[in-house]
Amino acid sequence: MKRLLLALTATMMLCLGIHAQNQYVMKILKTDGTTMELNVDDIKDVTFDEVQAPDPYIDVPHHFDLTVTVGKQGGMGRDVTTIMQSRSTLDSGAPVDFKNMGAEINADYSMEVILKGKYYYQVPVSADRFVKLQFVDNKMQVVKAQPFRENTYNTRQYCHAWTSDNNLLIMAANGDKNAIVWTKLNTDDMSIISEGTLSLQVADGYDSFTTSGILAYRESDNKLFYFYYNKKGSGRSAKNEPFFHIAVIDANTMAVEQDIINSEANEMAGSAYGELLQQTTFFDEKDNLYLVAFSDTEIGEEGKLLRISKGNYNFDAGYNGFPNSDGKLLTTQYLGKGKVFTYSRNDALTEDDGKGGTRKATQIDSYSHYYSVIDLNANTRTRMAVNGSDIDYSSGRFSQRSTFDRGAGKVYFGVNTQSAAPSVYVYDVATGAVSKGIDVAEGYYFEQIRLVED
Repeated sequence: MKRLLLALTATMMLCLGIHAQNQYVMKILKTDGTTMELNVDDIKDVTFDEVQAPDPYIDVPHHFDLTVTVGKQGGMGRDVTTIMQSRSTLDSGAPVDFKNMGAEINADYSMEVILKGKYYYQVPVSADRFVKLQFVDNKMQVVKAQPFRENTYNTRQYCHAWTSDNNLLIMAANGDKNAIVWTKLNTDDMSIISEGTLSLQVADGYDSFTTSGILAYRESDNKLFYFYYNKKGSGRSAKNEPFFHIAVIDANTMAVEQDIINSEANEMAGSAYGELLQQTTFFDEKDNLYLVAFSDTEIGEEGKLLRISKGNYNFDAGYNGFPNSDGKLLTTQYLGKGKVFTYSRNDALTEDDGKGGTRKATQIDSYSHYYSVIDLNANTRTRMAVNGSDIDYSSGRFSQRSTFDRGAGKVYFGVNTQSAAPSVYVYDVATGAVSKGIDVAEGYYFEQIRLVED
């Protein structure tokens, strides 16, 4: 038997099959969109430049779930009507109207959810259980529910990480916010595998932990990275630590192995609700971990994209992958090959304060938010534009109105401008071209666009 040593990375491996005469064959998706099949003996002749990363959505039937609010932007628990509707395409078609089409969800559920495949997972408004949901025929259906056992959680206020295809870890500060509790779920049947409390202690001079923190799992060494900070007081008057922490945790035992105070940024984005609403972490092909963060500077909240290189546990000193920062970085989506789709805020803008004066345009409803694409390799950032003109600023801070269809090589992103009805735009990753997709009826505000398996 031949022994074959393959240095297969995320840039190359796709699928392995068996043809006649028991010949093992690798099917590879090339960067030009075509495929080729190779006998394993020939794989050594393929260069990494010829192939691209495996794509979970290739040949997988899917649709898009749109979440909007009525009358004003939502997020952060705003009491506003929230409607979901499924669409087969966002490229073209008649304007989307949510009147008598879709389901109002915020009475029982939150739009801050975990999505994987065809299912949503969350702690519902009742805050007494974990639920596995599926949105079918514009109706939210409960697939499985698991009542809390020991640890309890509030809706919207927790972080999460997948440690395998069906193992979901939930983590948050407890009710008194003086301890960090965790629960591991088997999402096949939503049973609780185990739960407990981290060994972290509130730092001297402070009285609580941040509500949720941010959690990421590095499979290569089975480590969890928990980003958190200590604070004193509550609400807008709370005093936070000058720099947040990186707790490195063994994913099997949940033992805290390191507790590092970073020196690159004051706070991570989304610290109150994890990544239930916006994506703020990702890994690249080299197993580098990136985190969205910010620091208070003269421009306002200066957005940063920090990096923990493969095998390391602290951020790379002096690195910021968000070039020409003009304000807070809010969301990221990694597109592969060093490209990152982002949503951020321009903190230099001002607006009418309704009292005859002006204020900084940093409110949830402020028209100061925009989309751009970062090239990590070239350290550049390009704002989304159509026919040479920048797309107007959008309102809505706490939202993720973009989704990446890897199979199609397109990013779909929703825009709420002051001068036009809400619209979906389409970014072609390969060409960089931006085109107009479908419109949404006036009176609705984009909150989320999700790609969901059928």
